[in-house]
Amino acid sequence: MYATSEEAGQAFYDALEQGDLAQLMAVWADDEDIVCIHPGGPRLIGHDAVMESWREILASSPVPIRPTRVHAVQSMMSSVHTVVEQLMVDTSQGKQIVNCYATNVFHKGPTGWRLVLHHSSQAPADLGPTELQDVPDLLH
Repeated sequence: MYATSEEAGQAFYDALEQGDLAQLMAVWADDEDIVCIHPGGPRLIGHDAVMESWREILASSPVPIRPTRVHAVQSMMSSVHTVVEQLMVDTSQGKQIVNCYATNVFHKGPTGWRLVLHHSSQAPADLGPTELQDVPDLLH
């Protein structure tokens, strides 16, 4: 389905922005051991629990989210992406950006790369500029 873990990661965030539960769940592995932890929430294990949590989140509207600062550590069969997620939220002071740290773990199987774990937690409000800017993986 996804030839690279990067494609799977982009499909995950695209589905959130489009509010497309079916597309979102297509990124997840067909495995009862998948895990999802939303900011401040419990650990959800299994396809049904993960899908129901996303159904509740997407019920009101798509999620205005932008993944930044993606850092991937990859082997032949697994890839771990750490991400700064920027979400646009409505507050009493109007729309504001809230940052979350996320870890996405992908495994490569017969159908390509699939998500097996998503863990997101709120990041400090005062993230420094180096936390929000993409930098090259290699420095010379």
